[in-house]
Amino acid sequence: MDLIKGAHYSVPVGSLDALADDPDVAYISPNRPLSGTSTLDYGAESVNAPVAWQQGLDGTGVGVAVIDSGVTAVGDLYWWIPANQTYGSRVVYSQNFVPGATDASDQYGHGTHVAGIIAGAGWFSTGSNFTHTFKGIAPNANIINLRVLDQNGVGTDSSVIAAIQTAISLKSTYNIRVINLSLGRQVYESYTLDPLCQAVEAAWNSGIVVLAAAGNQGRNNSAGTEGYGTIAAPGNDPYVITVGAMKTANTPTRVDDTIASYSSKGPTAFDHVAKPDIVAPGNQVVSTLAPNAHLLSTPTDVYLNEYSNSTTTTTKNKKKDSTSSLTTNAISTSYLRLSGTSMSTPVVSGAAALLLQQNPNLTPDQIKARLMKTASKDFPANSTVTDPTTGITYIDYYDIFTVGAGYLDIAAALANNDLADASTASPTAVFDPTTQSVSLVTGSSVVWGNSVVWGNSVVWGTNVFVDGTSVVWGNSVCWGSSTSDGFSVVWGTGVVWGSGTNQTTSTAQSITLEGEK
Repeated sequence: MDLIKGAHYSVPVGSLDALADDPDVAYISPNRPLSGTSTLDYGAESVNAPVAWQQGLDGTGVGVAVIDSGVTAVGDLYWWIPANQTYGSRVVYSQNFVPGATDASDQYGHGTHVAGIIAGAGWFSTGSNFTHTFKGIAPNANIINLRVLDQNGVGTDSSVIAAIQTAISLKSTYNIRVINLSLGRQVYESYTLDPLCQAVEAAWNSGIVVLAAAGNQGRNNSAGTEGYGTIAAPGNDPYVITVGAMKTANTPTRVDDTIASYSSKGPTAFDHVAKPDIVAPGNQVVSTLAPNAHLLSTPTDVYLNEYSNSTTTTTKNKKKDSTSSLTTNAISTSYLRLSGTSMSTPVVSGAAALLLQQNPNLTPDQIKARLMKTASKDFPANSTVTDPTTGITYIDYYDIFTVGAGYLDIAAALANNDLADASTASPTAVFDPTTQSVSLVTGSSVVWGNSVVWGNSVVWGTNVFVDGTSVVWGNSVCWGSSTSDGFSVVWGTGVVWGSGTNQTTSTAQSITLEGEK
């Protein structure tokens, strides 16, 4: 593991103390398990992706590494030229990192779904027989398939780190400019010590934009935080773009969109980094389905025949080894509906690919700054959702630790020409016990707040700060009772940040099939 200046070993428990005492060993971290973070009928419209398509931007030439459960090269991930009937897969490279697995195909179904959100072409939902085309944000981008999750959606730190190192080594070969990490686990240590975070920083510093899911623990009140402090790793790293999930209300307009109550909230454990950075559609997302995937065995699988106008459909299969007629369940066998920050993350990955096609010279920091600055800050004061199973009502407030810098707006990002000239590491939230308030603090080499162009209120909006100051949370800034309850725990005794806390679960990135209504 040269990437993180470390190594992966199996060591007897009785030898750990001696290893820790070795002066050549700086830090020991377990090889922790992690998993995926998982319909969106109008996700592309909600983030203004059609504006990019109208400008001829579709991700052409940009490589996106999907580090996930594998990607099966289904028809929507093919390029196709109708005029001369030529076609080929846009999954240009595949490699397996799952111990014991023989290939990089998607046995779980998560990675193929994620890849479709990034780069699906919508071939199997286009035409008069269908009421909606399910198209990815960058529908002609190339996918680099790096499989790290098994058939149950579970993997380890070491597999992900190895995949990240491979993405860096293949950057020039496949023009890999974006890494999508719709996976994660609980935060166990500072990002400065976490090997997974060190790996994503290495990718970022190599010139690759890294997108990470915030996690799906926004409803988690096991530590009394009302879902605050539940950001998953590696989304807790200040360099990467951490993405939360919005609900589109199944309409093309964004005015009725609200935050998904399960979307994890900041600040991060241990380091108190202000996260997420941005939010995007992630609830009930329709995207590509891997045949025979494990997710199909789930009883709550949602079939999609409602998007077909007729009882029979005939569609050309873009795979070069088959041409077939699809019957009444054409939509069902081509697409699946999932929910979670796993689904919102590839929306922003696709947006990054569009920006890089428009201007290949943009750096990861410039991409992050532009996406955050141009994100919409127009939110309601609060929103509520009631779980139909438990009857519990969740109230969400649109503070900086819930929605970050705002709601992704691709059209605004493409129209912006500002270039950040410094690091865009997410700021740290610092508690002042004297005033009982929390302020954002940035380093001297960080772009935020050091100019009119990148001022705090410009990037995060004026509604989250107090009277032009850097204060974002405290007695003078209160969005509601649940926020106040969480405040007293997060910034009170420090219980949330202790080594024994259970602020997230080992399955912090679990997939939600039904999502929120």
